[in-house]
Amino acid sequence: MAEVAGEHGNKEHTMTKAELVEEVTRVTELPRKESEAVVETIFESIIAALQADDKIEIRGFGSFRTRQRRGRTGRNPKTGAKVEVPPKKIPYFKPSKELKDYVNNPRAAGAGSGEHGTPTSHTQS
Repeated sequence: MAEVAGEHGNKEHTMTKAELVEEVTRVTELPRKESEAVVETIFESIIAALQADDKIEIRGFGSFRTRQRRGRTGRNPKTGAKVEVPPKKIPYFKPSKELKDYVNNPRAAGAGSGEHGTPTSHTQS
């Protein structure tokens, strides 16, 4: 049986961007350079949207947005001196119900049963 992304005997495996590009190349049969462009474009688009304070919603997968973290007084761990930490935006990912279902019960949720090994779409409530 062919190996599918994320199906590794080693539970500690971390998929790299290069492996993601390889998976796109394998599934789409595009040349490697074009697969790299696809992956880079997706990441760059998400980053640009977050920089513009836009929300990205990918139905059946989840949403990306930024959250505002308040400024606070912290401590330098080396010296113990107080340091003012300014407010900042942090990226936040919220998985969809479908993604949670796929992760917790991949067989029952039908993960990988869609075209090209992608999860089948379900009606979003």
